[in-house]
This record gives sequence, structure tokens and C-alpha cells, in this order.
Amino acid sequence: MNKLFSSLILGAIVFCAGVNASAQGETSKPAPGGNGAAAGPAITATTSPVEMARAAIAAQGGEKFKNLKSVILKGSVDLYAPNSTQSIPGGFVIVIAGDKARIEVDARPAVSFKMIYDGQRSYSSLPNVDMPPMTRFGMGLLVKFDQPGYVVSTLPDKKKQRAFRVSDPDGNTTDFYVDVATGRVMSFLIPYGGYTFGTENKKMKEIHGVLVATSFTQRLEMPQGAFFADYNVKDVKINQPIGDDVFAIP
Repeated sequence: MNKLFSSLILGAIVFCAGVNASAQGETSKPAPGGNGAAAGPAITATTSPVEMARAAIAAQGGEKFKNLKSVILKGSVDLYAPNSTQSIPGGFVIVIAGDKARIEVDARPAVSFKMIYDGQRSYSSLPNVDMPPMTRFGMGLLVKFDQPGYVVSTLPDKKKQRAFRVSDPDGNTTDFYVDVATGRVMSFLIPYGGYTFGTENKKMKEIHGVLVATSFTQRLEMPQGAFFADYNVKDVKINQPIGDDVFAIP
């Protein structure tokens, strides 16, 4: 059970990925009011998948998003086992800087663990649970869509959302579903470790010109049913200096 819940948390890390290095330090809590940054270009039925990817980046904050130095998220998480309406409450901290990441989750007595990726090696306090490289999935993959060897292809639309897939040279993929009016990424699917992680953004806010999801849901389909995790971000810091000791492997 611990491994399955930790897999959901891994999806959250991938969701938050997409930071590289070069920006000035800023600190903020989610700004009051509103539900996100300025909208990106409107998407039509004829918009190409490459243009959809470009619109999604613009909606996230454009160059400010692409040039993020670091992200720190703190908040609460509710975990749901298959066929259960009773949540397991807990707290989480996610720290990402470039391709490095650290996460701590405390939902005792059900699960409590720490995971670290220092850019080359991974550590987990739970056995047989590895952290994925930050830049190969989710938003970390999206920011590389126009680099050589990356492929952007169209997918069937879903309701009022258009969809596209980004693939890297190694075959890693993420499917993105974007709002046609704003270009914002409303949900995405990531295949990893034999599972498919689904993420749906519920609330988003602009913080120093960057769109940050402050409420989102993860879904992990398993043979025994679907696992869910609801995240509520209560504190956000972007572009804070973060020492290498934060990502030191024990």
C-alpha cells in the first residue's frame, strides 16, 4: 500500500517538473483572487499540435516559466485507496531545482517517506521506489518540445479541450489536454513504471508571472481499482536559492 501511495506522490513531482536554471530569486504565497495567469493564444480546430504546445507554454508564463530556477510547494494531501471514500490526510513538501528534486510526505500511520533525486542518483526511504528524471515527463518535457529529436503529435479532442502528445528521443511521452480559450494545460497523462498517471488541475494562480496549480488531483489506475490523491498547495516559493545539501543522498 505504501508503494502505491508513493507512486501517486511521484506523479505530483513529475507534474511540478520543468525548471531549469537562470532567474532572480523571488518569494510568494499564492496571490489572492483570480484563477491563473494571463491566457495564452486561443486554440482553434485548425491549430497544429506544435502551436498548441507553444500556446501552453505561453499560458504557463512563457519565458518566465521556461527560465524558472526553483520551485518549493508546501501543503496538504488527501489519499484515497481503491473503492474507498475515506481519505487519508497528510502533508507534503516538494522542492525542485533544475533536474533535482526532494519530496517529503507525512500521512502517518498510513505512509510517511522521503525521496531525493540529485540529478544523477535517486534515494527513497521506501524500498523499490525510484524517482523519475524530472525533465523527461510532464511539464519538464513540455518545455523541450521544440528541441531537436522531440516530436509533437495530435491526439483526439476531449470535450472542450484539444490534445497533443510530446515525445522525447528516448520514447518518453506525456499527453496534454489544453483549454481552447486560454491554452492552459488542464490535465495530462504520463506512462511511467508500467502505470499511467493522470493529473487534473482544479485551481491555478499567477505567482510573479508564472502559472502555478494550487489544487490538483492525481489518479493512478491499478488492477484493483483507481488510487486518488488530492493536493492543496498552501505555500509557494519560486526562484529561491537552494543549496546542494537539500538534495544530498543519505
